[in-house]
Amino acid sequence: MELWNSTLGNDFTLAEILNDSGVPKLLFATIAVLYMLALTSNGLLLLVIIMDSWLHVPMYLLLSQLSLMDLMSASAVTPKMLVDYLHGENTISFEGCTFQMLVVLTSGGAEDLLLAFMAYDRYVAICHPLHYMVRMRPRICWLTIATSWILAFLNAVILTSYTMHFPFCMSRKIRHLLCEIPPLLKLACADTSIYELMVYVIGVIFLMPTLAAILASYTFVLIAVLHVSSGKGRKKVLITCSSHLTVVGMYYGAAMLMYIQPNHYHSPQQDNILSLFYIIITPTLNPLVYSLRNKEVMEASRRVLGRFTSAQRW
Repeated sequence: MELWNSTLGNDFTLAEILNDSGVPKLLFATIAVLYMLALTSNGLLLLVIIMDSWLHVPMYLLLSQLSLMDLMSASAVTPKMLVDYLHGENTISFEGCTFQMLVVLTSGGAEDLLLAFMAYDRYVAICHPLHYMVRMRPRICWLTIATSWILAFLNAVILTSYTMHFPFCMSRKIRHLLCEIPPLLKLACADTSIYELMVYVIGVIFLMPTLAAILASYTFVLIAVLHVSSGKGRKKVLITCSSHLTVVGMYYGAAMLMYIQPNHYHSPQQDNILSLFYIIITPTLNPLVYSLRNKEVMEASRRVLGRFTSAQRW
């Protein structure tokens, strides 16, 4: 089988999921609207948390990092997808493919760890409120944030460099909407079985303990809520927890099917749908579910907007 070297200058061709959908204009408009919502809501939330000192508490510092991660993952893929559709081309350079994979793996891995820390933050706030400022003091909060980014980046560097070192076949068409490990391994002309096992093990190590931590944290929260005498307070917390778990379930479900499911079970249609979940859908839902319905965030938004208005008058 003839090989081509995966060196600089060799381009890949991504799947044309918009044209292949049967309703390309409708899907283009839907993805564009979702991306603009994700960009606006996450950008606004990040700006408000940075500018309003009342939100400089652990819960909102963690949320600001979640917004940054969502902006990274969505912006690494969606703009190129939309521009390619308008220009009628869908190629990506070797360098661009490498960078895209690195950004998606870094932001995705960091979000995986951060969601577990956020669940622990809610557990401490509800189950141990008197110890909250000790267990979630600023030093610990920033340590959890740094741990999320560093571990995710190191993992992304290892996986990206190892994936892109394989020789690829003459067919450079990636049957996927972005550069990810499972679709790229199908183009490799070398034995990837050991590496696929390594990806599986890393996926299990990254996803399963954090998912277990999230489920355990919310289980303790729900148990504590059931002892709350106020029906109104119980209902509010239950609605909040259910919405959080819904988004977490969508994110982790898609990630586990993509990175833990054996490679021979993958299909292009399934992989593209799964990627859309954690590339565009969860980044759109996260700020709506976690923050923008929050009174403190809305009041802080009004304060920040008031400052901008006052500054313009002067």
